[in-house]
Amino acid sequence: MIDPAVKQELLGYRQSIDNIDAALVHMLAERFRCTKAVGVLKAKYNLPPADPAREEYQIDRLRRLAKEADLDPDFAEKFLNFIIHEVIRHHEAIAADLKD
Repeated sequence: MIDPAVKQELLGYRQSIDNIDAALVHMLAERFRCTKAVGVLKAKYNLPPADPAREEYQIDRLRRLAKEADLDPDFAEKFLNFIIHEVIRHHEAIAADLKD
């Protein structure tokens, strides 16, 4: 049996984690609303869906922020690369839809 004090402390951490997860989902949704608008603008003006210079800048910036926050920069980069890949996929789909 788990000590009630330990159980209570664990519950407190888990509630914080749940709140953070919810905030992350809402922040990602807002980020993708913005990147969708960027995708529409790029498609409208025939700009490429990917911007390697911007992506490199963002990765460098995020790695610096991760270090400052005591978060593994490699993890932060993997996370951002996943998001970038998804954004580019969305931009390609938007461009294809506007051509139809």
